[in-house]
Amino acid sequence: MKKLLFPLIALLTLTLPAACVSEEEYPNTPQGNLEALWRIIDEHYCFFDYKQHEYGLDWDSIYTIYNVRATAGMGRDQLFEVLTDMLAELRDGHVNLSTAFDYGRYWNWHEGYPANFSDTLQRRYLGTDYRIAAGMRYRILDDNIGYIYYGSFSNGIGEGNLDEVIRHFAFCRGLIIDIRGNGGGNLTYAEKFAARFCHEKTLVGYMQHKNGKDHNDFSTMREQYLEPSSNLRWQKNAVVLTNRQVFSAANEFVKYMKCFPQVKIVGDHTGGGAGLPFTATLPNGWVVRFSACPMYDRNRQHTEFGIAPDYPVGLTDEDLRRGEDTLIEFARKLLVE
Repeated sequence: MKKLLFPLIALLTLTLPAACVSEEEYPNTPQGNLEALWRIIDEHYCFFDYKQHEYGLDWDSIYTIYNVRATAGMGRDQLFEVLTDMLAELRDGHVNLSTAFDYGRYWNWHEGYPANFSDTLQRRYLGTDYRIAAGMRYRILDDNIGYIYYGSFSNGIGEGNLDEVIRHFAFCRGLIIDIRGNGGGNLTYAEKFAARFCHEKTLVGYMQHKNGKDHNDFSTMREQYLEPSSNLRWQKNAVVLTNRQVFSAANEFVKYMKCFPQVKIVGDHTGGGAGLPFTATLPNGWVVRFSACPMYDRNRQHTEFGIAPDYPVGLTDEDLRRGEDTLIEFARKLLVE
């Protein structure tokens, strides 16, 4: 299979940086570390205009607010709190501060939303005799619908695995791909999986690179294409199940799958995470990761704050009491209509 136009995208994960940037030196003091962090983000972060439009982000005002909190003599824990609070103003799950004692993170992209997923219910559908192919768990449901659960694109999968899975489902009426809770991983696996549903070279999105220090310094948009796998491909209808915890590479997977007419997205709005992350180091050795290269869908729209499903469906309390997964049941009906 031919890779996407930009090989660096394959490093879009929740755990691994895509690249690093070098910065001018600042003193290793609370004020120096805050100045360095604010400047790194100011010159390299990629979503300022979008987030100013969406919720009024003003990075200059953020500096004024947090600068007075970085006082001489403050301890490391207090400084960590100030810096992570400042980064949280970006509302970006790809923005993190790594230290030897803690990991600053922004998880509000999924916290506070319904999980729309139950391990207990999933065990009911998978049973105990399900198959495992690398990162996938799968079985044929009793109405002859195939079901795959892929919980993380950090779990690799090979072309041989995918051939075996598709072959197993050859006589099924349709296929459910459940990626609820998938927080991302290696985009190569998401791309490889999506190519099994692609039947012609398809424009799936666009990408830009930050090429200057001003907030609007970007390269022109370049196309992202996905090409069909040269191995076995799924020819029938399929449904992808999503929730708010679908993020980063999994968010990109949903973006790809929405481009295929035989695939429908069912569930909740995804969590987003559409920036290729870079890293930089502060004077005290702490490492900041941030979104530096924006990616868009095929309509040139941002997916940083997630992707809406074709069919919004939530897990209901009534179905939970009955031992049924509302999203799976909806997908089963959709596939047999």
